[in-house]
Amino acid sequence: MNKKQINEHIYVGELNTLVVNRVSEPGIYLISGDETEVLLPNAYVNKSMEIGSSLDVFIYTDSEDRLVSTTLKPYVYLYEFGFLEVVDNMKFGSFVDIGLPKHILVPKNKQKGTFEVGKRKVLQLLLDEKTNRLIASEKFELLKEIKDLEKNTEVEIILYSKTPLGYKVIVNNSYEGMIYHTEIFENLKIGDKRRAYIKQIRADNKLDISLQKIGVKPSGDKVFDILVQSGGKLDFTYKSEADEIKEKFGLSKKAFKASLTKLIAEDKIILEESCIRVK
Repeated sequence: MNKKQINEHIYVGELNTLVVNRVSEPGIYLISGDETEVLLPNAYVNKSMEIGSSLDVFIYTDSEDRLVSTTLKPYVYLYEFGFLEVVDNMKFGSFVDIGLPKHILVPKNKQKGTFEVGKRKVLQLLLDEKTNRLIASEKFELLKEIKDLEKNTEVEIILYSKTPLGYKVIVNNSYEGMIYHTEIFENLKIGDKRRAYIKQIRADNKLDISLQKIGVKPSGDKVFDILVQSGGKLDFTYKSEADEIKEKFGLSKKAFKASLTKLIAEDKIILEESCIRVK
């Protein structure tokens, strides 16, 4: 057993590596380096979990605010963002499903919009320092100073709000960014997670984001692949409407025309008066 892999302390809302310490009627007790114990209920115990062996478990609190562990993997970890389903509403807040038996509270003072049962919200998992309970919040805690990012850095984003300018996004679970409508050439929706690129780091420490790598010219492969998948013929030409092109190919009209030109030059397609087809 590698002692360096074991958590010195137990951290709520995170994946902890702990050691099996003892067996009890309700389950097995795991222990951290500082000798704090936490129960792993029988529902998650199997024969391979012997005393002295190490386990990776997620830590949260039960209905009586006691620490408890699980081998289940939640949809989100502490400070991360997820597109979570609202499962119940109470006077003091709403509950959302994070993939665990216990649903997580979104307190009223952490809500910004309407919470409707069955609908989903982009929320951040946080720790209430007063109660040591996990909560979810629509009021995000983000880093103010941008570090280790530069133009064209690949990042992970989640879309959380649509505005007249574009979509607001969370970047790498840490920063706020924006994708402008004028630079979106595919269908997007709230809750989508994507790989994207830093277009610009603004003076206000917010980020302009691009779904395409900056400076990379469009390839004709996407158009060709969709053409083949559609039976080798589509009613599209250089004169097709931009909205129709975006809907079908996820490209701007400029990028689509560049792709057609490339495919024609490569002798892969034939452009007719009212359609394109595979040669």
